[in-house]
Amino acid sequence: MRIDQHTVLYAVIGHPLGHTLSPVMHNRAFEATGENAVYMAFETDRLADAVNGMRALGIRGCSVTLPFKTAVMPLLDDIDPLARAIGAVNTIVNRGGRLAGYNTDAAGALAAVREVMEPSGRRVVILGAGGAARAAGFAFKEAGASLTIANRTPERGKELARALNASFAPIDGLRGLPVDLLIQATPVGMHPRQDRCPLDEALIQAPVVMDMIYNPRETRLLGVARRKGAAVIPGLRMFIHQGAAQFRLWTGKEPPLEAMEAAVLQALEHP
Repeated sequence: MRIDQHTVLYAVIGHPLGHTLSPVMHNRAFEATGENAVYMAFETDRLADAVNGMRALGIRGCSVTLPFKTAVMPLLDDIDPLARAIGAVNTIVNRGGRLAGYNTDAAGALAAVREVMEPSGRRVVILGAGGAARAAGFAFKEAGASLTIANRTPERGKELARALNASFAPIDGLRGLPVDLLIQATPVGMHPRQDRCPLDEALIQAPVVMDMIYNPRETRLLGVARRKGAAVIPGLRMFIHQGAAQFRLWTGKEPPLEAMEAAVLQALEHP
């Protein structure tokens, strides 16, 4: 890696960041495409100061992760319409000091599923009602899917369902519900609690199942679904695609998907 006076700086801001593999993925992408750029992780609880620092230091682009995806929006100059509809920004582009916010989680989820199936006209159940579920919901609604939101807390699930003009189902209501695609959008099953599963195994009936968690690579949910004969989509595919969308926004170039995936896999296998 070359670092000199022309090196462009990118970063991720959030708290905590000990788990993030974004630096591994983006630095490999810069290396593979010959970009004179470096990507750093800045763990902070001082969001406004971090955004001001981005302007002051000319940081060209930032990933934004928990807990700042919503809180960062009033601090930016422009918000992409999709990010505004979702209510969350995970990507900032610095254009000459003017900061624009985007959401690439939605595009990442959609691209990962389209590797397996076209979602238009499909019956999609999204498990969860947080920011990840909201991003996926807007993406698949725009893609023409028929959505059902399932959540353990009915009030939050119904609120998201109303925002998406979707149906709501309690978790137990999934039994026997016709579904073409199940999207798991809760943190249940994430490292280091990978022994947990967000659903009773009897409720895992969809022919295609995606888990938005990328660590571990195969969650308990995906393991059960695969043994039942379902096609499974690991969260790693969404992570790579959302990062690829960020790379396009920042550099205007096509991202090196294979190199990005290889870097993340290597980091997962040799933490």
